[in-house]
Amino acid sequence: MLTAGVVAVQGDVSEHARAVERAARAHGEDAELVEIRQSGLVADCDVLLVPGGESTTISRLLRQEGIDEEIRTHVDAGKPVLATCAGLIVSARDAKDERVHNLDILDVTVDRNAFGRQKDSFEAPLDVDGLSDPFPAVFIRAPLVDEVGEDVSVLARWDDTPVAVKQGPVVATSFHPELTEDVRLHRLAFFEQAAASR
Repeated sequence: MLTAGVVAVQGDVSEHARAVERAARAHGEDAELVEIRQSGLVADCDVLLVPGGESTTISRLLRQEGIDEEIRTHVDAGKPVLATCAGLIVSARDAKDERVHNLDILDVTVDRNAFGRQKDSFEAPLDVDGLSDPFPAVFIRAPLVDEVGEDVSVLARWDDTPVAVKQGPVVATSFHPELTEDVRLHRLAFFEQAAASR
């Protein structure tokens, strides 16, 4: 049984919970889902998801509840994390916005909402390293990765801009993989990495 924590202080929690459950079934595993709203729960999680939402609010609540340090400890232990959209912003070294308290678990800098407003949302087939066929990526007010550290691998680009990256146990995307029926990215980030680290 894999314990999967979904940071639930704000954002699209239910969509990710369903995606994790589908990915677990596709990988032949059972997953117990834990919604994380306060400290003391992250340590029991095998994998962790930091979802989209509003990055300034998410980062403030993570710090306020003491969850931020627990996430850093989780990463230091080599346990997998999937961070999507606002989760990418919060996970980055620098969001170039003093209102965001960055976790600094991913050596990238980002521009918030660089892909435009809600009306500029779009879906595009994306070639992702580790996936055999294009992934149907949904971009909604997506951040742009504009600087990548030397230890960061770019897994996917859109218009020559990194939109999926990996550093150690952390996988992060500018887009929302949970908004499709395709669970390959959750499976790649969570279950295949978790199996390797256990």
